[in-house]
Amino acid sequence: QAEVYAPNIPQMHVVDHVKGQPTPEQRNVLVESARIARGNIKDLATLDVKGLDALIIPGGFGVAKNLSTWATQGKNCSISKEVEGVLRAFHAAHKPIGLCCISPVLAAKIFPGCEVTVGHDTECEQ
Repeated sequence: QAEVYAPNIPQMHVVDHVKGQPTPEQRNVLVESARIARGNIKDLATLDVKGLDALIIPGGFGVAKNLSTWATQGKNCSISKEVEGVLRAFHAAHKPIGLCCISPVLAAKIFPGCEVTVGHDTECEQ
């Protein structure tokens, strides 16, 4: 059985995908994640690695905007302390960590010697 967690933090910004522009409204990552996951979701602050078998972090630009500062700072980004703590806990427990799309940059930033590629986008490679 899967459990879904998200940080209870404000989103970096909200985008109107019809217009392709940011909007002035504010949203919460936990609330928006619950919408996408269709409800049953928990605050990342309550995650206990002992009760779980593995960690899967899906991709999407929300990882680059809300779990890290990669969207604005690239390779010089910082990772959310809460997210970093969860990744370190799973790593220390020798439990599998699956990272999709852009989320491997989290591990590359946290764990020395962990290298990832971001495809063939020359702008991202810088």
